[in-house]
Amino acid sequence: MSPSKYTFISFCVAFFSLLVATQSLVPANETFKYVNQGEFGEYSNEYDANYRILPLATHPFQFAFYNTTPNAYILGLRMGSIGSEATRRWIWEANRGKPVRDNATLTFGRDGNLVLADADGKVVWQTGTANKGVVGLEILFSGNLVLYDSKKRFLWQSFDYPTDTLMVDQALKATGPTRLVSRMSVAQPVNGPYSFVMEKQNWAMYYQTPNSQKPILYYRSHQFGNGKGTLAILDFYSSHENGGNHSYELGFHYNMTGSPIFGSAILARPKYDTTYSFLRVEIDGNLRIYTYDDTENWLSWGVPFVLFDKDKGWTTQCRMPRRCGSLGICKNDQCIACPKPQGLLKWSKTCAPPVLPPCNKRGSRVDYYKVDGVEHYTSAYNVGDGPLSLVQCKDQCSKDCKCAGFFYRQESSKCLFVSDLGTLVKVPNSAHTGYIKISK
Repeated sequence: MSPSKYTFISFCVAFFSLLVATQSLVPANETFKYVNQGEFGEYSNEYDANYRILPLATHPFQFAFYNTTPNAYILGLRMGSIGSEATRRWIWEANRGKPVRDNATLTFGRDGNLVLADADGKVVWQTGTANKGVVGLEILFSGNLVLYDSKKRFLWQSFDYPTDTLMVDQALKATGPTRLVSRMSVAQPVNGPYSFVMEKQNWAMYYQTPNSQKPILYYRSHQFGNGKGTLAILDFYSSHENGGNHSYELGFHYNMTGSPIFGSAILARPKYDTTYSFLRVEIDGNLRIYTYDDTENWLSWGVPFVLFDKDKGWTTQCRMPRRCGSLGICKNDQCIACPKPQGLLKWSKTCAPPVLPPCNKRGSRVDYYKVDGVEHYTSAYNVGDGPLSLVQCKDQCSKDCKCAGFFYRQESSKCLFVSDLGTLVKVPNSAHTGYIKISK
């Protein structure tokens, strides 16, 4: 076939596809325009939020405009039952970090685009599906918002754009997205410092601090695939346990690229229906699974899995970056002391790292005080550099403006330099010591 004929045929195919798409319009009676105005709902909601519900719903999911600060609204999908006394939980946000005001609009037009615009008409968020063949919109029973064509193929779905939550049958993919990001705080619906990340052969938890160029690893799962291939999909699932009459499994299905490996990693086995469950990266950096039960225990929430929990060894709450604030010693899941140059004082939320002098890369303006029998919250995954002498560790940290201190293991002469102090884990080995940088 000659190049000119090939080009002509390609043009015809593209033109025909565009023509079909533009002729596939949303029926007029399926379009809508909702305005963010009117009275607030009267029942409880997560984050103690005010909200205005929208007629876009499939039990137990419903869209609403909500705010935690006046006149700054997020378009969110909540899970729970209307009128219940149980707190409904926000499982997805369209415009995280880009709030809208009163009289903002959510519009679904005949062109198939779903658009959130502020009160002045400025587009804040959209699905980008105008004139692509969308004929309808639906919230599935899984909580997935989908825009579909005349053959019921999904042209856009909210499951491809997670915030801090994975619903049952929602997946992270090597082709994207690969992470969940926490909310900053109850009052701030913006991206926070904690993230859940699908890596090559693991999933991991990271903490981003202003002093660190890269996110800090504070948890990593066991390896998937036995060292063969890389993760292609990590799918959160709920199902009846094999051979069991009552228990359910909650966990991840996964498959690997480069190797025909498929498998499951079970996180919990509760003895009740977990069909309506979600996994979320919390504001405090923990990872939890929530289960909504509207059958036998009507309108209640269960928490069958908590990553950092009491008396869980390497995943005790003491391994959470901010369990004891920006500086504090943690033992048995409790904050027990505030390490100061004069010794261990009673811990309080005001406990903080020392104020350091302006950076001097010669290190002549700083010194250190010692804390015996502690490790950094990251020590389970990073024992540090070395072998190095204690003098060498001090010299390197002193010349590094980002270094807030270091943790030394005498038996191996390993030195872990840290830009963030955070939670110090109390350990029985007094040869594991912390050195906190102070002004000389």
